[in-house]
Amino acid sequence: MTNRDALTAYIASFVDELAQNKVRHAVVSPGSRSTPISLLLAEHPDIEVHLNVDERSAAFFALGLAKALGEPVAMICTSGTAAANYHPAIVEAYYARVPLLVLTADRPHELRYVGAPQAIDQIELYGKHVKWSVEMALPEQTAEMTNYARTVGARAVATAALSPAGPVHLNFPLREPLVPDMKKAKEYRQESSAVLIEDGVRTLAQSHVKALASTLIEAKRGIIVVGELKDDSVGEAIVALSEQLAFPILADPLSLLRSGTHKQEQIIETYDTFLRDDVAKEMLNPDLVLRFGAMPVSKALLLFLKKHHSAKHLVVDDGAGWREPAGLATNMIYSEISTFCSDMLNQLSGIRDLTWLQRWQAVNTATKEALYSLRDDAELSEGKLFLLLNELMPTHSTLFVGNSMPIRDLDTFFFNNEKQIRTLANRGANGIDGVVSTALGVSTVSEHTVLAIGDLSFYHDMNGLLAAKLQKKNMTILLINNDGGGIFSFLPQANEKEYFELLFGTPHGLDFAHAAALYGAKYNKVKNWEEFGQVFTQSFTIPGLKIIEVSTERESNLVKHRELWNFVSQEIKDVLS
Repeated sequence: MTNRDALTAYIASFVDELAQNKVRHAVVSPGSRSTPISLLLAEHPDIEVHLNVDERSAAFFALGLAKALGEPVAMICTSGTAAANYHPAIVEAYYARVPLLVLTADRPHELRYVGAPQAIDQIELYGKHVKWSVEMALPEQTAEMTNYARTVGARAVATAALSPAGPVHLNFPLREPLVPDMKKAKEYRQESSAVLIEDGVRTLAQSHVKALASTLIEAKRGIIVVGELKDDSVGEAIVALSEQLAFPILADPLSLLRSGTHKQEQIIETYDTFLRDDVAKEMLNPDLVLRFGAMPVSKALLLFLKKHHSAKHLVVDDGAGWREPAGLATNMIYSEISTFCSDMLNQLSGIRDLTWLQRWQAVNTATKEALYSLRDDAELSEGKLFLLLNELMPTHSTLFVGNSMPIRDLDTFFFNNEKQIRTLANRGANGIDGVVSTALGVSTVSEHTVLAIGDLSFYHDMNGLLAAKLQKKNMTILLINNDGGGIFSFLPQANEKEYFELLFGTPHGLDFAHAAALYGAKYNKVKNWEEFGQVFTQSFTIPGLKIIEVSTERESNLVKHRELWNFVSQEIKDVLS
């Protein structure tokens, strides 16, 4: 037996086990030490390899792919700082509950801590930001060690996918020679997984079900708050429960409830606007809050919930986590969402008073009509852009949104519709980095993908555009350019005029047409809304990467938002009087 034979048997068995456990995609960055894993991933017929030269971009690309698929995606890089460049995406995946298999090649033990090139301490490199971290054994061609490689592979996939999903890190120390015997790789394929790992569904004891149902029945002014959800199949269960309870649903734009064929009469989508009004906050005071999913984007909603802290707060988390930054929870409920809704419905009966629900619906309708007034504005603005996306996005498309202002404008202006538009964002750590690469990962499996992103976030991840060029991805990027950090204009530091532009506004003056040319993207900088509508609609008939730049003014954007908030306050006074 040679070292090459041992390497081939060990890594080929591991890769095959990933395939047996339904890992279908791997994102590879080129490197020497990772050669055997990369080659054997590419050789396996059941795994599709996506090449991404930049490890930082590659990790976010894998994140987007896993987010869109809802299943583990593998990513592999060489040793040294290549592995360190994975870290931002791993942090996002951990907090956003996205399953990733992080495979890092490493120097063997004799080359560690002796000044060898590309050798850093990679053991538990990602700290508490992974669900499981394993220092793999060195390759051996024995039945025990190939079974070990398979078992760890199966456990890694299961652990990454187990709710709450997240990243798993396997660190592979490898000795030279690093090229496996590709002709022998097929010898290590099996018909089934080495170990079958099965997971159950979290449910509540019947006594708890009855107690919680009684709490819901007793509430007269309940609301259902739905944050980001991973599975759109739970939406109908939540809607059915809301109908029985006559509770309004305050649906975050990432809840997957604002767009679809399910019933939408009880879905309130403009709360971020009208909950800024003091009268509305007083008149719409709940006695119970039932929350599903992550904490919503809206700060106005968070402040509203904190104001009514005496209400009972029931948080349902199918991942048995603690996503409760408001510190208001009176009940943390660990149950699968559809099961919880079904259990509650089985305990509920009778007709509820609709007065409370109708009050929310009336305010929502009045607010939406007020926000629609922005359609008459001729000036290019961020709010109107998202208002128009309601009409212009194709059916069964995907809208990925950057953080800072884009996600907030989506929250304000993206209304209920039946188009089945999937809305996604990186809200685990809420960062602006890696957004281009994440959206490109999503576009790999999602038809008609649109990325709406701010200029600073776009700048942070321009390297990600290379993947679009090399892999011939089809995606439309709406580049919202207000020449700096627009969100800071809404924050208290905007009052410090002397230092604001230097430290927060950060104007860059970049001409993004050059970036588009560098990466072979079709580029348009629109001058008016008519041109925008034409270019955006046509982009779905043009293959490849398209960048549509929409230039806006930060100060004007702030003024328009404040004017709309004031207008809404005037309109809803009549509704609540």
